[in-house]
Amino acid sequence: MKGIKKSLTEEYLYLDFSHQKEGCIFPLHTSITLFLLSYCDCKIFKVCLVLTGESTGISLLKSVLSEDVEIQVISRQELPPIVQSCCLPAVVERPDNFCRAGLAVVLRHIIQKSYEADPSKKEILELLGFKKTCLKACAEVSQWTRLCELTIPLATENFLKESSDQPPPIPAEILELEKKLSEPVRVHNDDKLRRQKLKQQKAAGVRPSLSKEETKSKVDRQETSEEVDSSSVSLELRVAFSKLTVHEEPASANREPAHVRKAKASDLPPLDHVFVEGLYFTLADIVLLPCIHHFLVIICKKLSEKLVEFPLLAAWYQRIQEVPRVKTTASQCGIQFLNLPELQTTSNEQQPSLDEVPCVEEQNDPSFIGGPRPTMTKLMEKGIEVMFSPHPCPTWTLDWDTLPAAVSPKEGKMSSERALRKQQQLNNLVYVVTNQAKPGDRIVDFCSGGGHVGIVLAHMLPSCQVTLIENKELSLIRAKKRSDELGLSNIWFIQANMEYFTGTFNIGVALHACGVATDMVIEQCIKTRASFVTCPCCYGFIQNTSKFNFPKSEQFKKTLSYKEHMILCRFADQTAVQLPPQRRLIGKQCMFLVDLDRARAAEERGYSIQVMSMEPESCSPKNNMIVGVPI
Repeated sequence: MKGIKKSLTEEYLYLDFSHQKEGCIFPLHTSITLFLLSYCDCKIFKVCLVLTGESTGISLLKSVLSEDVEIQVISRQELPPIVQSCCLPAVVERPDNFCRAGLAVVLRHIIQKSYEADPSKKEILELLGFKKTCLKACAEVSQWTRLCELTIPLATENFLKESSDQPPPIPAEILELEKKLSEPVRVHNDDKLRRQKLKQQKAAGVRPSLSKEETKSKVDRQETSEEVDSSSVSLELRVAFSKLTVHEEPASANREPAHVRKAKASDLPPLDHVFVEGLYFTLADIVLLPCIHHFLVIICKKLSEKLVEFPLLAAWYQRIQEVPRVKTTASQCGIQFLNLPELQTTSNEQQPSLDEVPCVEEQNDPSFIGGPRPTMTKLMEKGIEVMFSPHPCPTWTLDWDTLPAAVSPKEGKMSSERALRKQQQLNNLVYVVTNQAKPGDRIVDFCSGGGHVGIVLAHMLPSCQVTLIENKELSLIRAKKRSDELGLSNIWFIQANMEYFTGTFNIGVALHACGVATDMVIEQCIKTRASFVTCPCCYGFIQNTSKFNFPKSEQFKKTLSYKEHMILCRFADQTAVQLPPQRRLIGKQCMFLVDLDRARAAEERGYSIQVMSMEPESCSPKNNMIVGVPI
């Protein structure tokens, strides 16, 4: 067929399977992935269901699987070694040294490969949303990704398990999603659309609704692609479905009325949700659909009186059925949509978005005094001062001139001056790691980027296995290309957020892991009792997360509040060479104190820690190095 490209690389998709119940495959991550495969009509991957110890009901799988998907059933022991180090779902390219792991990464990859195979399917690429960033941010720093990728699927699974005996409590995560749907939508052409909505409201005299009946009767896109009557359908629905059917709203030749043109932004009506991320159907809707469907099945069967608490989710559930191919896909995957009654939508107070909830302590801390000096003085009074450990060998360097060209960062797209600084940074890390590594050790380069650290280590330590973990696909592909040029056989590449890496290792390395990524690396190493060598970066991005609270160490917690610690983090970023020397000095001192808190927290968990400066100091404005060895 014209426009279809044949995939050159054989790829295997591995999915967990524990059991299936009432038309749902568990875990839900597997149901979601199979739903997307069917929706995209994707036959590129060889699909393997990986049995857990208690797996049952294999013979019943055909009732909930698309007939188009050929599936092989294997045991966990049959997984390629690289996949055994990762959470499923995972996709592996043959030969088995490049793996993509974690739900969001795998789903985004399926979309990209489906589009590459048939570029005429532009609506598939649209699933990645505006600027192709849907569910791209890792769950540790994006509360929205965390909600879609982790907490709602897990909470729904637990809800379905508990519902077999007695009515379980409603998951807080589902309530959170209902609240999310009540928030005003923000899109890149927000102002223009809100002015169109104001004009529509003025003309109609009432605010348009997004009821189930309106959606079903006016926007039945499954059967027809005719234009919708704009006088009786809300602006949001017309915009959303015009995009789905590749019809663009015609530009109006008439000038906007004065009351619309001159209206202040604050007086414009907010945009309502059509789909979960706003106006457009995205990957997030596909992730949530199997979860919400099975949740609503239990609600209707056992807790029907609770349905009135979810008018927005119910309306979304009805609307999503009108998206082209969704009903067909659901039917192929064993999902029989419910017919829900129309629910009254109560007016909700505007809620802050998930990623904008301020820290309570920041709002209620009357004793706080701004600036780094009072905070540093407070620490000094407790005997906590800036005192770096000596560098073990400040003049040591690799002989870059004799190394193969592909080992050097000069092979990357950077200036010669920056490449020199990168070489100097690598000298520091390679010296520490090579002095710790033993034959047979496993070394992990976290947040590896283009592989500058991992490739040097794999070349210098051929008896060690080196794994590069990075969530940016293009960076990892560049690293693999350099590795292939060198013919390295002791290197793995994993595209994943680092929490999806579950393998054991001996040494963890991270050069300029941004913000809390450094803390995530240290945590991964401590859990495995591995040594670590980290060079932190982007201190200003440090904040409390679902896993970490700052300060981290008991010593710092007794002395500083969260906001005082954040002041240190903000000033720690002020070390650029363009800044006045005194300001850079304060920035360097703040950097040390933030990293000292990290060091003390690791010491409390049985590590010997050194905080030192990389040499020469000019190699980077972020030149701290935290070296930890388990005692």
